[in-house]
Amino acid sequence: MDWTWDLTGYVAKVPFYNADDLTMREVQNVFQLDPEPPKMELNDYIRETAHRKDLAYFSFFLHHFEKRLNGVIYRFLTRNGYDRYDPARFLDYKLEVLQMLLYCLPRFDPEQETEFLKYAKHYIRDGLLFCRMMGEAGSFASLAEYRRVRQIGAIYNNSGKSRAEVISEFAAQSGYKGESVSADELLTIARRNRSIVSLYRTEQDEDGEETGEDVTRDDSWNYADILWNGIQAKTVAAAFDQLSYKEQWYLEKRNAICMTCGRVSTLSTQSTFEDLAVDFEGTTASGAERFYRRTLDKLRLKLLERSLVHTVTLKQTECRKKNKKIAAAVYLYRADNDGEWGEIRFDFENGTAEIVKLADWDTIKSNVFAKTAIRYVQSLPEVRMLRSVVVPFESETLGK
Repeated sequence: MDWTWDLTGYVAKVPFYNADDLTMREVQNVFQLDPEPPKMELNDYIRETAHRKDLAYFSFFLHHFEKRLNGVIYRFLTRNGYDRYDPARFLDYKLEVLQMLLYCLPRFDPEQETEFLKYAKHYIRDGLLFCRMMGEAGSFASLAEYRRVRQIGAIYNNSGKSRAEVISEFAAQSGYKGESVSADELLTIARRNRSIVSLYRTEQDEDGEETGEDVTRDDSWNYADILWNGIQAKTVAAAFDQLSYKEQWYLEKRNAICMTCGRVSTLSTQSTFEDLAVDFEGTTASGAERFYRRTLDKLRLKLLERSLVHTVTLKQTECRKKNKKIAAAVYLYRADNDGEWGEIRFDFENGTAEIVKLADWDTIKSNVFAKTAIRYVQSLPEVRMLRSVVVPFESETLGK
């Protein structure tokens, strides 16, 4: 019996309007169908797909799994330094995961007790790693070699040990015998690769347990996002010109943007905080990051003064879990970094939000700042349920 994939009666809920100008909304909803597919457990969709050999049920699976998948990809990208607005990159990773899921599907036994996602977990991980490998400098013979390069690079970056000590520790940890490439050669590749992409930071493990880095906080304010989201470039340029040379240089290098010509370069040209620290001697990577954050805040205030953008500042004050999942949370919100804080309560189990107290300067009837905060928080995957964040939005939104 041949496999079929007939979705007659269904259309894309969020179609692509321009293939050369993708948006995050489009790529985050690429598997969404209209009308809503029949509701089932995720594993039941896979069982039906396998029994019927009908990939329409696999599409229904993707429809309901997509939000979780977005969270997996978003966490993978942001914790590895890919923190720019890049819909095309996000879609590349998503389609690679799709390919791995399709690879797993005919090999999965629907009668076994193991859930499909647990079975496919390592394939998904390999797909993400493969995409990242292809985007990095250097040539790797295989995904296995790439993993070894990352492992020895992490030891080198975090231990402060000599080259010989790093190689010895790597051999002890991995049991690597140098079958094709010596450990010394792997370390050379890792050091060269490290100068291009900031890879070897403390990460969560793939199950999401914290191993040192607080990934729940996002105090960044992505200057590049402002340009990509259509805000008037001339006014942004005027605010940019009021910054010092060092501040301008940091923004352009970190975001791979040229404010003179408006060019947005590829991610491979984005400077890491280590790069910035080296170029401006006398500081560390953490010092460079702090200066960059202060510069972003300074630019934000200048754009606020010109009424070009508005911002909602969010701070999580309460968080309640149920069955290891976040069920409810309370956020304070502030309009344009001024006045008294308002309060919003979120019920994630029922998908509702209640404005308990309106912030100063929020609009009385339309509650634009509160509703912007609600949309933002409700769109977050659980793994990115932030404790603190500044959310910019265009000033024209205030009049809608």
